[in-house]
Amino acid sequence: MESMRAGVESIARAQEKRALLTATGYAAGKRVAVVVNADNVVIQTRFTDDIGDLTYAELAAAITAAGQAAAVQIQRLTNAMVEEMRAQTARLPKLSEFVPGLPDLREILPARPEVSTAPPSARTTPSAEDADPPMVFTDVMPWDHTRSPGGQSGVSESGW
Repeated sequence: MESMRAGVESIARAQEKRALLTATGYAAGKRVAVVVNADNVVIQTRFTDDIGDLTYAELAAAITAAGQAAAVQIQRLTNAMVEEMRAQTARLPKLSEFVPGLPDLREILPARPEVSTAPPSARTTPSAEDADPPMVFTDVMPWDHTRSPGGQSGVSESGW
């Protein structure tokens, strides 16, 4: 139990440390700088004095590239922290050691899907075959929503 408590405290410290992370990405010859926090939220955008040399299209591309570069840095820092935590928690007993037959949480968690960095217009959309079939409810009572007793819905009084 003591090792479990120490593990939880270690996770809490790592979460606090992660919350303080920031990263800066640069583009267009360092004329554009974008700073993101640990959640990849842009918290600052800076331009040098000669930013006027860029066209609007170049500026837009530079802001995107700088933001993506900062996001890559945050991901690298976060991955390093996660690996450190995995090494520490690997020493902890698994839940299945306490409760026989209980699967280890890491074994049943699905893998995270890869997130696209392509702009929305360049992304492929799932085809109709990939979509889930529509939901069909079979255990319901039919209700005529156009007919109401006495012209009232029954939800509220007419005086309201």
